[in-house]
Amino acid sequence: MSHTTFNRRALAALSLGIAAFGAQAAPVQLKVTVESLVPANGISFAPVHVGFGNGSFDAFDLGSAASAPIVSIAEGGSGSAWFPAFAAAEAGATLGTVAFAPLQPGGMWMNTFMVDAAINRYFTFASMVVPSNDHFVGNDDPKEYALFGAGGALQIQSITVKAGEIWDAGSEAFDPAHAAFVMGGNNDLRTPQNSVVAFNFGELAAFNGMSTATGYVLDSRLRADTDVLRFNFAVQAVPEPETYALMLGGLAALGFMARRRRAAADGL
Repeated sequence: MSHTTFNRRALAALSLGIAAFGAQAAPVQLKVTVESLVPANGISFAPVHVGFGNGSFDAFDLGSAASAPIVSIAEGGSGSAWFPAFAAAEAGATLGTVAFAPLQPGGMWMNTFMVDAAINRYFTFASMVVPSNDHFVGNDDPKEYALFGAGGALQIQSITVKAGEIWDAGSEAFDPAHAAFVMGGNNDLRTPQNSVVAFNFGELAAFNGMSTATGYVLDSRLRADTDVLRFNFAVQAVPEPETYALMLGGLAALGFMARRRRAAADGL
């Protein structure tokens, strides 16, 4: 095979590959920032877990018994069942954690994820509220947040969660002495409640005056309209269109040089 033939074929293959890539995937590098808006000495959040998927994974429903995936969030904050269940429901989803340690009042964490914006359009999150026995934040409807439009463009830049959106999993009986994030508490001592998922931020006031694991004394001061958590999103396409142009231009230049060498060898 001549150099000219090879380069023509390589250029054609690269062009087809780029076209197919653009048609089938829209990878973006997504920067996610999560910020606590809680007043000083208020509630904190266990590690904040997130997923970007097609909207199939539904971890819990208002008025129904909590599933094992959401219990793993609500009772311990680990997501030890949430992540595997999400991955089983949506094999192509992007999963991860933004805040890797308790997100305390006024705190902020950031992480970056590679997301296929054409396929994994929907954003899902879950985090245990602490101190508590089984309170958490998260979206009931897996398609509540269509982060990306049908064309893959970011269409939601920010999401704010209010205290009135805090859930009680109904899986563990209320017991301040054995709640997570309480000084001297033993979160492993759990009493089943056998209830259902419901909105319930008011119960958290029972922890007021108790010392938290990081040393501050809780004073929740929550109202239903109190902002407690905010997510911010920013994207950068990967790779950039200029990269494609450079790749095509570079291969075209190789083809031109190969033709010149062949012409010189033939004495033309």
